[in-house]
Amino acid sequence: MASNELAEAGYAADVAVVILNWNGRRWLEQFLPSVLAHSDGARIVVADNASTDDSVAWLAAHYPQVQALVHADNLGFCEGYNHALGQLPEYRYYVLLNSDVEVTPGWLRPQRQLLEERPAVAAVQPKIRAFHAKADFEYAGAAGGYLDRLGYPFCRGRLFDTLEADQGQYNDPRPVAWATGACMMVRAAAWHALGGLEPAFFAHMEEIDLCWRLWNAGHEVWYHGGSTVYHVGGGTLHKSNPRKTYLNFRNGLALLYKNLAPGELWPTLLSRVFLDWVAAAQMLAKGETGDARAVLRAHWHFWQKLGYWRQQRLLAKPRLRAAERPGTYNGSLVWAYFAQGKRRFSELLS
Repeated sequence: MASNELAEAGYAADVAVVILNWNGRRWLEQFLPSVLAHSDGARIVVADNASTDDSVAWLAAHYPQVQALVHADNLGFCEGYNHALGQLPEYRYYVLLNSDVEVTPGWLRPQRQLLEERPAVAAVQPKIRAFHAKADFEYAGAAGGYLDRLGYPFCRGRLFDTLEADQGQYNDPRPVAWATGACMMVRAAAWHALGGLEPAFFAHMEEIDLCWRLWNAGHEVWYHGGSTVYHVGGGTLHKSNPRKTYLNFRNGLALLYKNLAPGELWPTLLSRVFLDWVAAAQMLAKGETGDARAVLRAHWHFWQKLGYWRQQRLLAKPRLRAAERPGTYNGSLVWAYFAQGKRRFSELLS
């Protein structure tokens, strides 16, 4: 069937839904049935990062129709997806889907239709609501990703740890700064042209980097509120883990260095360095010594690898200033949230 006929028939045979797994049999057992039931004929693939549980054997025994791509080593989120999608060149669209996500009927159609109708769009995410509080938005993505002028990420529906209830206020499709890696449909041609996810990130911030590079390359990134999924969150690495702190702070600096426009790089980066040190001091004051050490390691390793990040900056070709990128808040999220007490996305615009 031709692409338009597939769309009319409600199928997605040119879509590969790829779930990256690491010791996540419990998530596959809980959520894979919804993916198989509601994915409109898309190919379902599980890419396994050298799990030491029985994920692969369980998958083969219970869902032989699901394609398994088994990695010899734990490649992390970034290289795990890069390696897996490199083995799926025949598909027009990829969906990166976390293993702890419950999908809903018709979840693929609005996203795929948007990509079909708007050739400039290279990536799109659905509405992300919380699995354990289904009326609320979920931390990792909510109703589309934004950045403030210092590069702090937040979402429509989520400022820092404050989550809004979904009352239909963010149903409108619109361009955003970044789409969540928990559930993102991406145009395969654009993915391969940019080389996929940044391998040195390993995990965390990688989808923001990819989306920023897409914008720099002349593509668009969107959110579509006509599609909804439910995300558990923290299924692999809990937010209180110092390893997660390390990755977020290290990758946060690398994200800015790679992608900020000339003239904005050093003022923004040095401001973030200072604020990171303030955050580390606060962690020490609260007795969170593991997290404070993680911030220091993150900074040390970022500066150690500056030559590599400089090469990646040349490849990313930064060109868009903050004011030119959709999804940019021309203010400080830290100031708005902690000093002004703003807790809702709409309050940032007032």
